[in-house]
Amino acid sequence: MSPVLNILWEEWADRSLPLPSYETAGAAGADIRANLPPETREEGIALAPMERRIVATGLRVEIPQGFEMQIRPRSGLALKHGITLPNTPGTIDSDYRGPLGVLLVNFGGAPYTIHHGDRIAQMIVAPVVQVRFEVVEALGDTARGTGGFGSTGRG
Repeated sequence: MSPVLNILWEEWADRSLPLPSYETAGAAGADIRANLPPETREEGIALAPMERRIVATGLRVEIPQGFEMQIRPRSGLALKHGITLPNTPGTIDSDYRGPLGVLLVNFGGAPYTIHHGDRIAQMIVAPVVQVRFEVVEALGDTARGTGGFGSTGRG
């Protein structure tokens, strides 16, 4: 049985817009739409090159305990227009109850307008394991050892 993500509309939100949805049977992420405040719905929100802005979704969520929500870019927006998330993936903790906003940045060379109802990001709900932290005298050995950045085996 799938976990349930409870959703609450903001008072001002346009409830005629679809809730987050999986667009195909094999989709890992559910698309999230811009649900703009009434005063910006008609003209949208213009993002200038290199500008960052939080875009409203009109939603609040209750993520099940033991899960997180990851907010990720949509590949088509990134490829075609340079629109992405500067902190990807963005993480929303299960105890957060505030408005769900999507932080977007325009890495493209031209302004880009986000229209009311546009699919702007995708959400993935995933299990979280919280670990204990323990100081030790040594770490176990592996074949890779201490190889870090640039240790892919290619020169």
